[in-house]
Amino acid sequence: MAAEWICRAVRDGALEGEHAPALTIKDTMASPLGFHVFTHFLSQQSTNISAAKSQSRGLVLVALSRSPSFYLDLLSNKGLDTASLSNKIRILDCYSDPLGWRAHHLSDDIAGISGNVKDVDVLFSSVISLGTGLVGQGKDRFCVAIDSVNEMLRYASLSSVSGLISSLRCCGQISSIFWLCHADLCEERVTSALEYMSSMVASIEPLIQFANGQRSNSENLSLRDQSFTKGKLHLRCKRRNGRVRVMFEEIHIGQSGINFTSISSEGELVNQGLVPKVQFSLQLSEKELKDRANVVLPFEHQGNGKPVQIYDGRKSLTDSKYEVLPVQNGNSDIDKESSKGEIIYFRDSEDEMPDSDEDPDDDLDI
Repeated sequence: MAAEWICRAVRDGALEGEHAPALTIKDTMASPLGFHVFTHFLSQQSTNISAAKSQSRGLVLVALSRSPSFYLDLLSNKGLDTASLSNKIRILDCYSDPLGWRAHHLSDDIAGISGNVKDVDVLFSSVISLGTGLVGQGKDRFCVAIDSVNEMLRYASLSSVSGLISSLRCCGQISSIFWLCHADLCEERVTSALEYMSSMVASIEPLIQFANGQRSNSENLSLRDQSFTKGKLHLRCKRRNGRVRVMFEEIHIGQSGINFTSISSEGELVNQGLVPKVQFSLQLSEKELKDRANVVLPFEHQGNGKPVQIYDGRKSLTDSKYEVLPVQNGNSDIDKESSKGEIIYFRDSEDEMPDSDEDPDDDLDI
């Protein structure tokens, strides 16, 4: 459900006068599945664009961590004809020569080489130039994908990268934008800034949360190995009405690709098995639960036809005839039924209300 929500939001784009929907995909070393999730949404959006099911009429991919040939092979393996996508997709190559040491110019093919990544103004112009080359200067829009914000931060400051993403969101011809961030490779203020600019945050988390200082064993090591093929997608969406919606899904990486399923109880059972063992029991047995249920609570009457009232600790004149007396040894219900407990109480004396002209705190040394 979470993955379908993201695909639908990226596909539908923005309404007139709104900023483009922005998606942050972040992962950690505990669950390094972010790039698989990024390529899944990239291929889904490419499929929707090629089938004319998206608001976007084209897609511009800013490639910083992989070469353009990698993405062309990826789209081909997904069943897309790269030859037919030549007028739908453009790849801005920031991987081959990120510092612009060689003289380049944007080509008419799917892949075009960018200049110096340090100059975010030139990078913004290159993205807009490739996008308008696909959809023209009219009202048609295009989508932007950035495969690694971390690589961009190696060459530019956080303020420059944030300004670039903000400018892309505000551009009227961009329908949606999404990017990948490895949270372990940057400071917390970086992820906070990226999440602040995002309308959707997809966090990749491990299914098994290990406690700090927990001793590693063969079982735990096998579970850690599963973090490379299994994980949890935690999606937080900011809706148009201001509310935030949170969704979860399991991620499975197999030979056929990536799959998203609803959260199962298997992970919860494994988490319970990883609770550190202690000298005492944290759970109640069936006998203890039954004994606790048999305890008579301190109500005024226990369903004997009289009104049920909770004892408030004070003696009431109107209910004095219902006053509970001390239980005698010979008449106690506990003697009759040893397995049934009872809470016995005595009424306190009634405190006299002060007169209207008296200070209720007169006896205090204030």
